[in-house]
Amino acid sequence: MTKDNLSPQELKERGNEEFKKENWSGALEYYTNALKLTTIDDSEKAVFLKNRAAVYLKQKDYENTIIDCDEALKLSPNDPKALFRRCQALESLKRYEEAYRDARHIINIDPTNKPVKTILSRLFEIVQERHKYNSQTSAKVQKMFEVAFDINVDKDKRETAMNNLLVLSRETAGAEIMFKAGVIGKILQILKIEKTNELVILSGIRIIAELCKDNADRTESIIHEIGIPWFLEIINSNNEDRVTAAQYCMQTVLNSYSGMNNKPDTKPNKELAEKYKKEIDTLLSCLVFCTTNRTITGLARDAIIELIMRNVHYQYLDWAERLVEIRGLQRLMEVASELEEYKYESAMNITSSTRTVTSVCLARIYENMYYDAAKEKFTSAIDEYIKDKLLDPEIEAKVRVTVAITTLLLGPLDVGNAIIARDGILQMILVMATSDDILQQKVACECIIAAASKKDKATTIISQGIKILKKLYQSNDDAIKVRALVGLCKLGSSGGSDATIKPFADGATLKLAEACRRFLINPKKDKDMRKWSIEGLSYLTFDAEVKEKLIEDQSAITAMIELAKSGDKSVLYGVVTTLVNLCNAYDKQEIIPEMIELAKFAKHHIPEEHELDDQDFVSKRLILLANAGVTTALVALSKTDSQNSKELIARVFNAICSQQEVRGICVQQGGAKALLPLALDGTEKGKKQASQALARIGITINPEVAFPGQRIMEVIRPLLNLCSPDCSALENFEALMALCNLAGVSDTVRKHILKEGGFTKIESYMYEDHLMLQRAATQVMNNMMMNEEVVQFYEGDNDRVKYLVILAEDEDKETSLAAAGALAMLTSVSKKACWKIFDSKNWLESIHYLLANPDSDVQHRGVVIVSNMIQSTKEVAAKLIETDVMEILMALIKSDTVKNPKIKQIAASALEAAAKWQLISKQADIDPPIIDTSTTNPLENME
Repeated sequence: MTKDNLSPQELKERGNEEFKKENWSGALEYYTNALKLTTIDDSEKAVFLKNRAAVYLKQKDYENTIIDCDEALKLSPNDPKALFRRCQALESLKRYEEAYRDARHIINIDPTNKPVKTILSRLFEIVQERHKYNSQTSAKVQKMFEVAFDINVDKDKRETAMNNLLVLSRETAGAEIMFKAGVIGKILQILKIEKTNELVILSGIRIIAELCKDNADRTESIIHEIGIPWFLEIINSNNEDRVTAAQYCMQTVLNSYSGMNNKPDTKPNKELAEKYKKEIDTLLSCLVFCTTNRTITGLARDAIIELIMRNVHYQYLDWAERLVEIRGLQRLMEVASELEEYKYESAMNITSSTRTVTSVCLARIYENMYYDAAKEKFTSAIDEYIKDKLLDPEIEAKVRVTVAITTLLLGPLDVGNAIIARDGILQMILVMATSDDILQQKVACECIIAAASKKDKATTIISQGIKILKKLYQSNDDAIKVRALVGLCKLGSSGGSDATIKPFADGATLKLAEACRRFLINPKKDKDMRKWSIEGLSYLTFDAEVKEKLIEDQSAITAMIELAKSGDKSVLYGVVTTLVNLCNAYDKQEIIPEMIELAKFAKHHIPEEHELDDQDFVSKRLILLANAGVTTALVALSKTDSQNSKELIARVFNAICSQQEVRGICVQQGGAKALLPLALDGTEKGKKQASQALARIGITINPEVAFPGQRIMEVIRPLLNLCSPDCSALENFEALMALCNLAGVSDTVRKHILKEGGFTKIESYMYEDHLMLQRAATQVMNNMMMNEEVVQFYEGDNDRVKYLVILAEDEDKETSLAAAGALAMLTSVSKKACWKIFDSKNWLESIHYLLANPDSDVQHRGVVIVSNMIQSTKEVAAKLIETDVMEILMALIKSDTVKNPKIKQIAASALEAAAKWQLISKQADIDPPIIDTSTTNPLENME
């Protein structure tokens, strides 16, 4: 009979069978199917719901446990099992008062239930303690209110009180008490008075953020009280800390409305996002209209554009297409065209990072135009802006258009290339480059540099613009000269890393690099000059000779790192690309020897790598960069929102971490902390690179040192992401090695590995036909065996113990050691596992292999396994006695070749255990034991 033909009652019985086998997913499927076939709300449906709730409870899916129990209690209001399971789920979610309510309800129904009495007693203590704590917290809040919001109190005391309120707001009880006590109104009032006290202002903003966090209802009340314009007013500051706090506060509001959090892999909750769609759209509209507000600071403008960019890719928010509809693209292009040189009343305040942030935002929006019609709307909006500007006869309009096109070329490249390919656009730019106006020369030169982004485009620029660039390089104005230099550098690097392609004459590339170096290290040049010089080097360092010249120049490397540490987003591309080139961290196409011969025969060009790019030279460069402090630069740059830049940064990190001797430096300078978000958010390649870097750190350095505190939990997911068929064998292996070290730290870490689905992934590699992967996976499982849940997996109705027995006699010593170690731990805590060893046909050969092994460590594990088996049950011991194992143990005790005294000691204890069972002198045929699967608590049984 197929699953489809079973009745609801039969499906329930099948579910019960799977539950007993601890096959939670199978049991869940059967109960769910039974519920689908049940149309009447009766006691039978309540049973299905209770049973499914039990499965959810085992899977630690507490929210669904509560939902099913709620439904069951609607049908059977006083059902003790539904109440008990809901009580357990509520306690796990730390909703202690509600759990206590359910426990009391059960006791009222069944006063003699001892297990529930124990739970009730425990919950009573917790609830009483929480009530006491809440009372104390309420008193603290009241005391802080009296100090913080009284303008007559000493300034220092008010600042301390506000900070204390911030600490209290991070606690659930404190936040609720403060909100009910009207803290929002008091903050608004004090901020109107304390207009210059940044400490009080920062604390006030942060308190509001904490009160909004993860609470949509409270957020709605707060927004109703203060209004979105308040956020836009408070973010309008030149104080970076205030702008950051206000930006975080607005993101928290959006998160609460959409069900997100600040973790990189967060996603909106569809139902919640739809419920608060109006509020979310209002927030977007306000942000978009503020982008071109002439009265806000440059820092505020950057923060607002970053907020749009960070949330534009979420499907349920649907901001990307909404931006096009409300003419947000035209506003962003207006920002993109802004120049610091144009200073008048209606000019926008911008920073050196504004155009970079805007280009990344435009790129992110375009990436989320998932279908052709949406992309056409995007391009049409950009076209409309360009045409409107070009209708203005003033030269300023042409300058602004050129600047906007440059921004596009640095963001959504395809759109920028399409615009520059339009009739007359490139010609206009080239004419501006030849004018006598310094500003026109500057913006035209920047646009030419950005336009030469692809080889086919660079060909056009070479033919039409190289003479212009050479002429501009002769300029007396350093700003023009350095830009022309970068243009020449970019065109000179069109051959990439192929040593056979030389666009310029021999020696010209090194001369260009030397010119860039002089701009970079000259302390008299401003940051803008140094920024452009490093961009020039980012193109020239495709050349291996330039790499070697640069890496030996300590002053140039130091200047580059210091420039990166400034945090200026406009230097990001130049620094990171230069580092990628120095580290050879770019993708390399695998060249198959047969294909080379075929290419020679067909007279095709064959790329050649320079001898200075051999691994020895690359390793030397990596070590020099690490010792120079490149990690500090990468940490500063990693705060970018550009996905492509994150990938480049991750590549450099991974290349540095490939050198074992400098991994410690990387950790000391904050590399591990910066890598975690890179491993969870970015391009697929970028996440892999960052995850591999974390794995390499986790292999070499004590995980508790490399990933202190909560970080040790956060690193688990990136490592497990590398345990995928899509990753290379090296990535798999390094991830497993790092997981092995993590699994040895504590049971809390092991539980988190299981929670992230690590058991199945790790176990799959134990079956790999790859020695190193199989060995590493077995070593991880050896450490995981210290977890109770893993032991239960091995006790289940499966062949896992049998496979460990097979691996224990593997010819690879390390695999054998790991498998035998896992068996030793497993048999020490599980009598069932001791009996399951006999499931293997070759169990005796495996035990012989371990006990007679010349390696002391392997032999030690073998003796422990045998001793555990003999001490487990009389039945297991009897089956061993039927063989020659006793004789081998006796021989080990007497042997002079066994040097490890522990082996002899354990062998002797095994014989003593056999004697206690009275089996050494007399053996009998014993039936296999009957495993008692009953439970002491009737409320946990299935129905």
